Amino acid sequence: MNEEQCPEIEFEHDDFDFNTLEDELRVDELCQSLLKRFYQHLQLHGHTPQQASDLAYAVDYYLRDYVLDFSRQNVVRPQPGIIRRFAANWFITHTLDPEAAMLERSLEGIREFYRFLHGQHFICREELSWLEKEAAQTDYYRQRIENFLAIYGDGYVAWEAECPLAERD
Repeated sequence: MNEEQCPEIEFEHDDFDFNTLEDELRVDELCQSLLKRFYQHLQLHGHTPQQASDLAYAVDYYLRDYVLDFSRQNVVRPQPGIIRRFAANWFITHTLDPEAAMLERSLEGIREFYRFLHGQHFICREELSWLEKEAAQTDYYRQRIENFLAIYGDGYVAWEAECPLAERD
């Protein structure tokens, strides 16, 4: 595969805004297209088709299930804490058997995806920097999984309060 087979993306930031169900379906289709471009990009930069597929699949789960459906955010306008809340709470509570290795594979894909978005000029260097820092906190996320699996009684409330899914006023 060469660069001609992976043309520049012609989306605008506002294309990923949504308010209505129709908007959300349109944005979901844009995300699928963006993920296909990401998959092609990975292959152009040395990943095997299987590696690219695994990373794109992990990002698909993050983007479409978490960022769009749960967080209701524009995927190309990331907000601080988005990866941290995903990895330290949402992934853990929305995965049947959360494992650190599975989460770390997802975080690898998410880091690559945001690098891809930076290369496409969707996010700036500063955004990429804090996104990469959030994704790199694997020891913290591993501890969150261990603590979650050890919860008993009413311990969930304290566990969730350490990294809540919603911003508190």
